Amino acid sequence: MSSTASTKRVAVIGGGILGVSTAVHLLRGGASVVLLTETGLASEASGRSLSWLNSAGERSTPYHLLRLAGVDRYRTLFAADPSREWLQFGGGLMWNAAGEKAVTEARHAYERSVGYDSKLLAPDEIASVTPGIDAGAVPENAIFNPGEGWVSLPDLVDFLMAEFHARGGELVLNAGKASVTVDGGRAAGVETAAGEIYEADAVLVACGAATPAVVAPLGVEIPNASPVSMLVVTKPVEHEVAAVMNTPRAAVRPNPGSTFALDHDWYEGSITEHADGTFSIPDEVVQELADEASKLIAGNPELKPASWKIGYKPIPGDGEPVLGELGQAPGCFVAFTHSGATLGLIAGELLAGEILTGNRHPMLATFRPGRFS
Repeated sequence: MSSTASTKRVAVIGGGILGVSTAVHLLRGGASVVLLTETGLASEASGRSLSWLNSAGERSTPYHLLRLAGVDRYRTLFAADPSREWLQFGGGLMWNAAGEKAVTEARHAYERSVGYDSKLLAPDEIASVTPGIDAGAVPENAIFNPGEGWVSLPDLVDFLMAEFHARGGELVLNAGKASVTVDGGRAAGVETAAGEIYEADAVLVACGAATPAVVAPLGVEIPNASPVSMLVVTKPVEHEVAAVMNTPRAAVRPNPGSTFALDHDWYEGSITEHADGTFSIPDEVVQELADEASKLIAGNPELKPASWKIGYKPIPGDGEPVLGELGQAPGCFVAFTHSGATLGLIAGELLAGEILTGNRHPMLATFRPGRFS
C-alpha cells in the first residue's frame, strides 16, 4: 500500500456485522473509513441471523480454529459487561430425530476428540445442566455444549456503530447497489448507484449473499450456495431458557425482551420470491414454526410470531469462509461466510490488520478467494 496506516482511506461496502466490525477495527488502527450500505444497517443477513456462537460438529481444522477464536473475542466482550441482554453464554443444546442416537453419539465423540466441551445427556439429565427445556421433546439423547452462546447482531451493530461515529467514521446510508472502481488494475474506491464516487486506498466488500455478484465485474468468480431463509422473533413470553437449541424441527435462541428467535430449513419450499426481490411465506407456516418451538420449552408456552424477515443466508459454494484480498483486483478485499455471527469480531480484526499492514494473517490462509481461480 502506498499510504501509511495513519492516512489510509478505506471504503467498506456492507452494513452487516462483517462490514461494521472491520470498519471499527480499521478506525482503531488509524485508518480513515467510509461505510456504505445498500439500505440501512443490519438490514440483510445480520438482521435475520440465529447468531449461535459456536464451533460444534465437524469441519476443517482451520475453520474450527477460526471459529474458536471468534467465540473467544465474544467472551472478551461479554466479560466487560455480562449484563448485556444481547450477548449471553448459556450453552448450546442439540438433538437429532428418533432413530439417530448413534449419529448424536458420533458427533459427541468427534467433539471430544478435538477438545470441544461436549456432554452427552439422556433426556432426564438435561435439567441438571440447563433450565427451561421440555425434556419430553428429546427422543433419545442430546448434546450440551457449555461454552456456546448467542448474540443479537442488530444490537451488536448498534454498539459498534457508537464507536464508529466516536472515532470519526463516515456513514453513507441508502447508497443502493454500490460497485468497486478500479484504476490501473487496482481497487480505487466505490461508486454508488447514483454515481457518487468515494475514492479509497482499499475496499472491503462485505455484502452477504450479494458479495459474489459485487465482485463478478472484477473478473472474480466466487461460488454462491446461499439459500433463502427466515428468522422469526416471537412476542414476549415468560421462560427460563438460557441455551440455544438446535433440533429436528426448530432452532431456538433467547432474544432480548423475553422473546425468542426461531429458524430452521424445513419450510424453505414454502417461501416465494417475487419479481421485485421481496419474499413471502404463508402466515400459517410461520405459526407452525412457532408451534414446533413451543414443544421444546418447559410448560409449552404459546408462542406468537411478532415479526419475521426473509432473505438469502450467505453460504459460499464450498461452505468455507471467503476472506482476504482479490488477486484480480489488488486492494479489494472480501468477507463472505456462513458463520458471520461467530466470525464477526475476529474476521473484522484480522481483515483490518491485513488491509492496514499488507501482511497476510496465517489463520486466513485457507480461506482466500484465490482458491476458486
